[in-house]
Amino acid sequence: MYCRGLFGNEYNVTRYSADSPAENPTHIRGSQLSRRGKGQLSIQVLKKFRIIFGSVRQHFREVEQTCGVTGSQLWILQEVAKIPDTGVSELAERLSVHQSTCSQLVEKLAARGLIKKERNKQDQRRVGLSLTAAAQRILGSAPGPAEGILPEALPESALLALDQALIDVIGQLRLRDDKLADKPLADL
Repeated sequence: MYCRGLFGNEYNVTRYSADSPAENPTHIRGSQLSRRGKGQLSIQVLKKFRIIFGSVRQHFREVEQTCGVTGSQLWILQEVAKIPDTGVSELAERLSVHQSTCSQLVEKLAARGLIKKERNKQDQRRVGLSLTAAAQRILGSAPGPAEGILPEALPESALLALDQALIDVIGQLRLRDDKLADKPLADL
């Protein structure tokens, strides 16, 4: 069966019926997978990680080729377009990245003439961000949502289950860098 992926790509996806051991190589008998079934399930999960990772990489390459900015920079432009005059700290929070990372990305966009930084008239300490006409043109040519589809793709119960499963996976990692959680995916 083919399905459309995260960013419009088509993938061959094998679906198994959980009720039929003949159709599902990972059919659970009682509460235990057979050793062979667990190995096959592990391979299927690995393949799904590859599809997700590869699709994300393809999307970010497409963004750079089409728009001339990185995926992270595009996401910043989209967020500033949604809420003009936002500050860097607010923007970092909305993007779920470290404030210094966000500040560096904003500086690069400002240096390219895509973002304007203006001091607030009431509070001179506060700097608001707005888009230039060039940034508006980039947004007009951008492929797909910059933040990805995950926020809207899954119901809350599935997100909670996925979150717990990923916590379990991360707990098994021998080499682990938790600081990566605050980096944009496009910059990894």
